Amino acid sequence: MEVKYAYLIVDIGTGNARVALATPAGDILAIKRENVHYITDANYEDSIYFEPKALWEQILRLSAGVLASAGDVTVTAVIATSQREGIVTVDQQDMDQFGMPNIDHRGRKWESELIDKDLVYNLSGRYPTSLFSAYKLIGLAKVYPDRFKQVACVMSISDWIQYKFSGIKSYEHSQASETLLYDVERKCWSADLLQAFGLSGTILPQLRESGSVLGKMRPEIAHLLGVSNEALVVVGGGDTQMAVRSMNPSANDVVIVSGTTTPILKIVPGYEKDENQRTWTSRHIDHSNYILEANAGVTGLNYQRLKEIFYPNEGYDVIEKELQEISYAQCVASLGSLIAEEDEPLTKGGFIFNAPVSHQLTRGSFVFSILWDIACSIFENYKFLCAVSSHDQNYIWACGGGMESRKLREFLANLFGKSIRITDTYRQASVLGGVFVCNGALGVESKTPRLEEEVFPQEHEKFEQLFQEWKDARRTFKQVAS
Repeated sequence: MEVKYAYLIVDIGTGNARVALATPAGDILAIKRENVHYITDANYEDSIYFEPKALWEQILRLSAGVLASAGDVTVTAVIATSQREGIVTVDQQDMDQFGMPNIDHRGRKWESELIDKDLVYNLSGRYPTSLFSAYKLIGLAKVYPDRFKQVACVMSISDWIQYKFSGIKSYEHSQASETLLYDVERKCWSADLLQAFGLSGTILPQLRESGSVLGKMRPEIAHLLGVSNEALVVVGGGDTQMAVRSMNPSANDVVIVSGTTTPILKIVPGYEKDENQRTWTSRHIDHSNYILEANAGVTGLNYQRLKEIFYPNEGYDVIEKELQEISYAQCVASLGSLIAEEDEPLTKGGFIFNAPVSHQLTRGSFVFSILWDIACSIFENYKFLCAVSSHDQNYIWACGGGMESRKLREFLANLFGKSIRITDTYRQASVLGGVFVCNGALGVESKTPRLEEEVFPQEHEKFEQLFQEWKDARRTFKQVAS
């Protein structure tokens, strides 16, 4: 019988933990997921955490589940990808301590203490806020000083998972870009940034390239999962960069990754910065390119939560069918997405529709307006990206679960005046990015992604007018918030 080879791919997002088993050709044999369990930390104004032990047990359970579902396969490699900015600390006895996700803002209270923000932006490629990992460590040190003294190592969530599989501590470059402690241009940890935040470099492990081999899977884990002791642990990277990799775009292409948040990214060959400090610059998971980014913030999560309210028992196919019958004037939404030039995030949002309530207003009208809000937020941030680095191509790549909505892709095409392209990898982009990276590490040729659909603009001028109406609505909500 022919041996079926596969990769075990762990993907930890903001909302859920996923484990997939996929062939080198990109065929997903099995995939399982569970929600990540978060705990509120009452010692901070805005902080949640997870127990690393509980997450690791989830990963092992999900891994066993996909292996059982797939049947007789030989696992040749395991790789991890995860939400960016999330970290795990390990103490001096190699015991897991704190798990702090990207949505943990325990360091917000101490943001104002940083003196030289320009230094941090110029070296780290992002304006310093509590989103990024250095502030999570500062918040930990301020409230739990005794436990912080026990921190021996900090890793991104994906690097920590690879450590649990291999026993080797490391930090991959795209993930290190999110710490505020990493010199993005020079591709190394920065003594100047560590000094700026009052942190010691001894807690930072060795940097590793995505696609390099950490080592073999620990024998006890291989035995527990029933896989070969020869299975390799491959270094992954940030879930956004992995998603981009799955589409195989060219240099200077723009990619929209629609997940919990929506990064708008351009692959650039050099270190580009915004003089107004609105964009982020990170390392890509290849050896030389950078990712220039503007981020529309919480978008997909809004859609998911409103779907649960308006369509709790229906699938997305039902929503798409109803959206085809909705006109553009019935409802306008603004639900807290980020716009790069705004000094303060939008903290009040909602829907605006004519009063008295029209009989034409349906649940589809609200979802329609949510997707339009997402599209407009993406477009607004895209303009800031172009102000830093021009984009001349007449197409844009898109991937991620949010792009399952063809209506959203139509909105984007008409706003941008460019076609929106998706490949056959777009639904499970970060997972399939892991396949590409494993193939590179093991010397296996990857299959080229196939163009699945291209949506072309139809009514660009009409949509420019609707875009202005959305901007007016957003200003109204900002006035309410202030």
